[in-house]
Amino acid sequence: MAKAKTKKPQKIAKPTQAEVEEAVRTMLRWAGEDPTREGLIDTPGRVARSYRELFSGYDVDPRAYLERVFEEVGGYDELIVMRNIRVVSFCEHHMLPVTGYAHVGYLPSNRVVGISKLARVVHGFARRFQIQEKLTAEIARTIFEVLEPRGVGVVIQAEHACMTMRGVNSPEATLSTSHLIGAVRDDPKTREEFLRMTMDHHR
Repeated sequence: MAKAKTKKPQKIAKPTQAEVEEAVRTMLRWAGEDPTREGLIDTPGRVARSYRELFSGYDVDPRAYLERVFEEVGGYDELIVMRNIRVVSFCEHHMLPVTGYAHVGYLPSNRVVGISKLARVVHGFARRFQIQEKLTAEIARTIFEVLEPRGVGVVIQAEHACMTMRGVNSPEATLSTSHLIGAVRDDPKTREEFLRMTMDHHR
């Protein structure tokens, strides 16, 4: 039986700044506004600049943040967990904000990475259009593949504006997702320790 070919994503040419700004003016007119009035005249440029920052994850390779490691760990072989990494992303279904916190942990084998790099990996994947389940898995798999630890765990707790601002209108509703790999998933004691350090910790 022939193996199905994987369709490679096509590279899309980026619009110009002027095209983005015109798209914002179109949205303003669609909403019933006049883009030429004083309060909105500079809005298209501001939106374009803010979106460039909010979607900066497309311009980075999160794996690169983990390339510099430290192998002098002094025999340390317990869980390393960083909690409350701020997550700011956008739902790919409604283009509305997803905000919350990620808790990232790994069980090192013989090397560790600077703690700021864990946050950078989270931000690199979050600053894209996402669904939370995919975001959680991407962060965990990247850490596992690059650092080669004995296990990785990622928990994300976030509020979705498509739930809280529209649709079912459920203020304060949050979604929790987790992705566990290796010893963090398979060893009951390690899994319990990781989840206790993350799921029970609310900001």
